Amino acid sequence: MNQFIRIAAVGAMTALSGMAAHAETTVKVAYDADPVSLDPHEQLSGGTLQLSHMVFDPLVRWTQDLQFEARLAESWEQIDATTTRFKLRPGVTFHSGNALTANDVDWTFDRLKESPDFKGIFALFTDVEVVDDMTFDLKTSEPYPLVLHTATYIFPMDSAFYTGQTEDGKDKAELVKHGDSFASRNVSGTGPFVVSEREQGVKVVFDRFDGYWDAASPGNVDKIVLTPIKEDPTRVAALLSGDVDFIAPVPPTDLKRVQDADGVDLITMAGTRIITFQMNQDRVEAFKDARVRQAIDYAVNNAGIVDRIMRGFGTVGAQASPAGYLGYNEALTPRFDVEKAKALMAEAGYADGFSITMMAPNNRYVNDDKIAQAVASMLSKINIKVDLQTMPKAQYWPKFDERAADMMMIGWHADTEDSANFHQFLSACPDADSGNGQYNSGAYCNAAADKLMMDSNSETDAAKRAAMLQELEGILYEDAAFIPLHWQNLAWGARSGVQAGKIVNALNFPYFGDLVVE
Repeated sequence: MNQFIRIAAVGAMTALSGMAAHAETTVKVAYDADPVSLDPHEQLSGGTLQLSHMVFDPLVRWTQDLQFEARLAESWEQIDATTTRFKLRPGVTFHSGNALTANDVDWTFDRLKESPDFKGIFALFTDVEVVDDMTFDLKTSEPYPLVLHTATYIFPMDSAFYTGQTEDGKDKAELVKHGDSFASRNVSGTGPFVVSEREQGVKVVFDRFDGYWDAASPGNVDKIVLTPIKEDPTRVAALLSGDVDFIAPVPPTDLKRVQDADGVDLITMAGTRIITFQMNQDRVEAFKDARVRQAIDYAVNNAGIVDRIMRGFGTVGAQASPAGYLGYNEALTPRFDVEKAKALMAEAGYADGFSITMMAPNNRYVNDDKIAQAVASMLSKINIKVDLQTMPKAQYWPKFDERAADMMMIGWHADTEDSANFHQFLSACPDADSGNGQYNSGAYCNAAADKLMMDSNSETDAAKRAAMLQELEGILYEDAAFIPLHWQNLAWGARSGVQAGKIVNALNFPYFGDLVVE
């Protein structure tokens, strides 16, 4: 071989390999819905937290085996019974180019304490005290066993970026529920991706952040294009045809189809999100009677829903806490007895029943609209006539906040991985000041249950705390505080070569920054 030709060939191959090394890796993702806002504090929801793990970073995050992993906080230590000192990772910058300091954590903490959705989580946290640029103390009002659990919710925001006024004179830090604000449309985080394009309900484009601090991350994805596809069959078809690379959720009806398909992988995991209905006592006088609430619980066939609608891809529930949580009370079993339900209705003076309205989303939980239809049908057996309305979650959450129907669906995963979190948000006496009961659309209130929750939050003995939380679950069960249906399992689908199994978790917050595509 002529030496010039050989050298030229080697040079060409080197150039080609260099081009390949720099070829952009794009992953097309299809969720059942897109994030409703770019503001990480506007709504406490799975969609918000999924977004936060893409464009922000938490101080601490959960691993797949539910251990704590250092992120923006590189270390922490207990200073005294109510003070935990955190050291920030040096050299971290926001998308704006501003450097991360303890002042940003302090600013973020103050905003979290103002958020109607998040302040309940931080009720026992009194202050962030800045020690120096890279050090701060997170302080609680009393000894608290869930400091690190709660630190997973702190995604430091770029205080300089969010400070000042917009062109139309509005505060850039303004937090608006379901409204138009600077923070809902603009974002500067420390996360692996920047939002480069967003059209609500159509697509969101994320580009890799060139200045991302985590050089040790194996992630090699340069761009993610997130497209919301509400309809389950369309979303699955998009994966199987190769139009998208990753989907969530895979509906129970298509699990086998995805599992058997060539070129795609099915990833499943037991879930801890409880799906429930709440009964609004402020809107319906009958719901104030525990016998009526119990009758509704007895009328709903949880096992039938899991078997026929979920195709077995769920765990029948009778309480909020799943097995493995401290509050799980194994003595509580699902109730289903239509004759018992009719007897309770008659005993309460409602043998002839009554009419109610019901609302549920149709793209938030697996088979949510089908579940709602089934529950409405079951209630007709005890003469409760249901006017059901389902809608996309972007429309549903404002309606939920308005308490716009007599019965409303709500699913909840305790992102602190702790039983008290369920009660704090779903069934505690609603209190706008503390944030307790923020997602309690039933207006249920039981002082004894609230006291158990509060006492458990300052109990550091695990056995004593478990006894309190199990007693709490027992009270809610006897009171039929809400209608628990099932814990929703998790399923994702991915094109083979997209190593999604390594980045998903029981919290359903895929860590796309660490995603490797072969």
